[in-house]
Amino acid sequence: MSPELSAFRQRIAELATHQPNAYALWGDDLKLDYAELDAEIRLRQQRLRDLNAKVVAVSLENGPDMMIWDLAILFEELACLALPPFFTAAQRLHCLAQSQADVVIGGADHEAEMAQAGFQCRDGFWVRPAAEPSPLPPGTAKLTFTSGTTGTPKGVCLSADSMLSVARELQLASESQEPRHHLSLLPLAILLENIGCYAALYAGALISLPSQRTLGIHGASGVDLPKLLSSLKLRHPESMILVPQLLLLLVKACEIGAFDGGELRFVAVGGAKVSHELLMRAASAGIPVYEGYGLSECASVVALNRPEAHRPGSVGKPLPHVQLRLAEDGEVLIACSGMLGYLGDTQPVPQWWPSGDLGEWDADGFLHLHGRKKAQFVTSFGRNVSPEWVEAELTQRGHVGQAFVYGEAMAHNHALIWPLRPETTDLQIAETVAMANEGLPDYARVHGWTRLEQPFSPGNGMATANGRPKREAILAHYHHLFTEPARAEDHSS
Repeated sequence: MSPELSAFRQRIAELATHQPNAYALWGDDLKLDYAELDAEIRLRQQRLRDLNAKVVAVSLENGPDMMIWDLAILFEELACLALPPFFTAAQRLHCLAQSQADVVIGGADHEAEMAQAGFQCRDGFWVRPAAEPSPLPPGTAKLTFTSGTTGTPKGVCLSADSMLSVARELQLASESQEPRHHLSLLPLAILLENIGCYAALYAGALISLPSQRTLGIHGASGVDLPKLLSSLKLRHPESMILVPQLLLLLVKACEIGAFDGGELRFVAVGGAKVSHELLMRAASAGIPVYEGYGLSECASVVALNRPEAHRPGSVGKPLPHVQLRLAEDGEVLIACSGMLGYLGDTQPVPQWWPSGDLGEWDADGFLHLHGRKKAQFVTSFGRNVSPEWVEAELTQRGHVGQAFVYGEAMAHNHALIWPLRPETTDLQIAETVAMANEGLPDYARVHGWTRLEQPFSPGNGMATANGRPKREAILAHYHHLFTEPARAEDHSS
């Protein structure tokens, strides 16, 4: 066991000794203190030994059970594959086949899939003969599959040390605010949330792990806001990790008096660009938001705003163990010991990892991002535009649920818009576009828009399983809207 992993295991054992009755995990109906958590981890490590497991896939809802199994696999120094609940059946089968997992924990709802993948049920586990040799790089502790814009997940192999280094830094970043209760809103199969829970354990905090059903969260993007607010009022969390759309919902709840953001002490937000207007609204609502940046290949977080080093609009400064620099074209390059390699790819990991993101430093060393290098388009006036920047300004104001902006070789940028609610009027969309344009330079503004008849979704092939737009598929489907003169149903702004 590496020193980093050993120190984390020792930390939990110390908490079990020094604060045995302090609660560690709180699920829908179950609470476990630190002494019970420590004992459960040991019991489950033994069960993994009895199974002679090597690569363990976990297909469970958020809850104490999933967290304990995750820790047992980590401390048993096995490879863990967490299957996100929003993955399709085809994606789950792909992950199981590529990883050559020999044990699956959970998956009771996918019996046909398990049988198709060659698993048999034994003593509550799904098992199949282990493949030899293992396809994973030596030292792989976590295998996380990115959903990817093609829909075919890519396996990122990470060491325990890379994840725990990030977890320690996240705990230190929030330490001055002393959050003692972390609520897991995102699925634990999301690497960022998984590592955020490790950080809470370093701090000896309570981790709330209600199921996504209890929280009112469905799939990758569906949210029952009254149900979510009810859970928050019941649990009174002090720290959370949010994606921008969840932040927007909480900000709006604060603005109408349905939620008190002042109870929170540290809220990390990431996963997509956050508009400056939303960050200002969050601050006015009393929500202590700290935007960060990272990618799976570097164990999820490489830069973060912190209470003592906070600049809204930036993604903060690099974590102490990470080095960042910019290529000549502005691409963010990252030097970190995060990734062992992609599953099935024998190419060596480069010393400086090309993130695919465009950024710049300000005079005080804060990193500002300007979108994806691949998604960037060039207008007919020769100006580079990162569409994610414009799309964030549109979708984080309350009336636009999805937006896609394009203007390659065009004099005027055009947006495809799906409203947040069916009753949203064209006038409300037009006002949202106008407000977004006020904060954008002229070359990035939306000059015309089309209201869509259907959202981008995995079902129509225009979004990944976790909701990210598949840009090439969208362009192919709506090509006529970007090449023909404005039509009657198009709108100018």
